[in-house]
Amino acid sequence: MIISNNNAEHLAKSFVVSRKNFLFSNTPKGADSSELSMSIVETAKINKIDPFEYIHI
Repeated sequence: MIISNNNAEHLAKSFVVSRKNFLFSNTPKGADSSELSMSIVETAKINKIDPFEYIHI
């Protein structure tokens, strides 16, 4: 059996890329909104739910 953390690293990658984008938010409230929406999208992906459909329900 091979133990791997590839799944965890793959999930963290999108947050690392987005973190740089949060630096360019005009206000702290804008950065909080970006972080919240990213969390919702990534949680939907983890649960095998289409994020677009989940948000538009």
